[in-house]
Amino acid sequence: MADVKRHTENWQTLPWKQIQRNVYRLQQRIYQASCRGDWKRVHNLQRLLLRSWSARCLAVRRVTQDNRGKRTAGVDGVALPTPERRLQLAEELRDLTRKADPVRRVYIPKTNKERRPLGIPTMRDRAMQALVKMALEPEWEAQFEPNSYGFRPGRSAHDAVEAIFNYIRLKPKYVLEADIEKCFDRIDHEALLDKMSTIQPLTRLVRGWLKAGIMDNGEMIFPEAGTPQGGVISPLLANIALHGLEDELHDLLSKSSRPGVIRYADDFVILHYDLTTLQRLREVAEAWLGSMGLRLKPNKTRLTHTLDEHKGNVGFDFLGFEIRQYQVGKHRTRSYRGRVGFKTIIKPSKQAQANHLKEVKEIVRRHRGSNQAALIAELNPVVRGWTAYYSSVSAKRTFMRLENEMIKKVLQWAKYRHRNKGRRWQYRKYWHRQGSRTAFGNGTIFLTLHRDTKIRRHTKVIGRKSPYDGDWTYWATRLGRDPMKPKRVVNLLKQQRGRCLRCGLRFTAEDVVEVHHKDENRKNNRYSNLTLLHGHCHDQEHSARCP
Repeated sequence: MADVKRHTENWQTLPWKQIQRNVYRLQQRIYQASCRGDWKRVHNLQRLLLRSWSARCLAVRRVTQDNRGKRTAGVDGVALPTPERRLQLAEELRDLTRKADPVRRVYIPKTNKERRPLGIPTMRDRAMQALVKMALEPEWEAQFEPNSYGFRPGRSAHDAVEAIFNYIRLKPKYVLEADIEKCFDRIDHEALLDKMSTIQPLTRLVRGWLKAGIMDNGEMIFPEAGTPQGGVISPLLANIALHGLEDELHDLLSKSSRPGVIRYADDFVILHYDLTTLQRLREVAEAWLGSMGLRLKPNKTRLTHTLDEHKGNVGFDFLGFEIRQYQVGKHRTRSYRGRVGFKTIIKPSKQAQANHLKEVKEIVRRHRGSNQAALIAELNPVVRGWTAYYSSVSAKRTFMRLENEMIKKVLQWAKYRHRNKGRRWQYRKYWHRQGSRTAFGNGTIFLTLHRDTKIRRHTKVIGRKSPYDGDWTYWATRLGRDPMKPKRVVNLLKQQRGRCLRCGLRFTAEDVVEVHHKDENRKNNRYSNLTLLHGHCHDQEHSARCP
C-alpha cells in the first residue's frame, strides 16, 4: 500500500482523511493476521507501519492536538509545539534508535488521601509511544481475553459491570474482590518483554522507556520494575502484563464449572458458586501474578457472597458500583436452593455517593461569594457527569436523594448570601420558571437536577469484538448508546450517521468529539446550528475562519 505524498509546507493542509484511512487499513491487516496466528505477517506489517509517514503524522497529531494532556510538559519543558514543529517531529520519528528521555514525576491526590505518581514523558517520547501503540494494539486486541475491559478501545466500566450481572443473575456466587497492589509500579520488566515477544525495534523502544529513569523533585530514580503511569503506552503494557489470568483460571476447571473472571485494568473479581474452589483459585491467581512481579493488596482483597452474609459482608463494590442480590417473594423472580427468590440490584456505591456529595458541598462553599450563574456553571458538569456514569443501573432513588441533598446545600448558599432576608424572598430571587417547573436559576441558566438523567440500560460488548474488525455498523450503534455521551451528542451522531461533517470519517470510541456552533454563537443551541466534529477538525474549522 502506497503511503501518502509528503506535504512539508503546511501541517493543516496534510490529507488527513487519507492518512487516517491508510493507518486503519494497516492496523486492520495486523489484527486479521494476529487472529489467524500468522506472526510473520504481523511483524512485517508492524515494521511497515513504523516506517509509514501517515502513521507518524497521526501519532504526532494525537499527542499534540487530540490528547487532553497536550499542555503538560516533560523534563524538557516543551508543550504545545507549533505546526512547523509538528512536521519536524514527524520526521524525527524515523529514528527508532534514539535514547528515551527521563519522565517527569508529578503526584495527583486520590480519594483515600494517598497520592498517585504520574510519569510525564517528553513530547517526542509521547509521539513515539503513540506510534508504537498503533503497531502493538491491533495485534493484542486479537488476543486479549473477552472479559478484560479496562483501557481498551470500544470497552468501558459499564461493560465490566454488565458482565458481572450476566454471570450472577441466574445463580448467586461467592466473590473474590481483588486489587493488585501498585500494579503499574511493580510489573517485572523482563517478564513483560518476554510476553510481548515482538520485533526488535519495538522491544528496544519499550525497554528504553522502562529503563529511562524518573525525575522526581530534581532527583533521578532508575526503577527496576514498573511502567510509569501517564505515558501513552502504559495502559497497553499493563494489559499485556495481566493478559492470561482469565485463561489460567479457566484451565483449572471443566467448562461447566468455570469461574467468572472480570477484569478492569488492575481491579478484578473472580466469581464461583463453591467457596473452596474460589479459595483455590485465589492461590493460583496469586502465584500467576507473582510471575509478573505483582501481588494482591491485602486490605482491598476480600471474599464475600452476592446474596448470603459471609464474614459480615453481603455483596461487593466494583468500579464505583454496589453489586448485591436481595431476597424477594417466590413469584417475583428465580428461586435459589428451594428458598424464596432473589433479585440482582446494581446501584451507586455508598462511597461514590459520599464522594459526590462532598464535591458538591465543596463547590457550593467555594462560591459563597460568587454570583448564581458562576455557581450553576460549575455544578452542572459535575451533576451531569456523575449521573451519566450511573445512568445504566438502578439509580433513580439514589438520584432523588442526592438531588435533595444538593438543593439543601443551595438553600444554605442563598441563606448565607442574604442573612437578613426571609426564605420566601430568597426563593423569589433565585428560583424561576423553567418550562413546567420552578428551578434554581436566573432565567438564562438553570441548575441541572439529578432526576433529569434518564435510566438507560447498557448492552455489553460482544465477546472478543474489536474496533479493528471493520464492523462499522456495530461500533457506530454502540457509540450512539454510550451512557457517557450527552443527549445532544447522541442526537447529532444519529443525524450525521456517525460521521464528522468536516473530514467525512466515522467517529470512534477513542476520538475527541466536540460540538461546533456554525454561527459561532455558543448561546444558540438549536440543532440546526450545531454539528459534531473531531477535536482536531474543530480546531481547523476555527483556524480557517481566523487566518
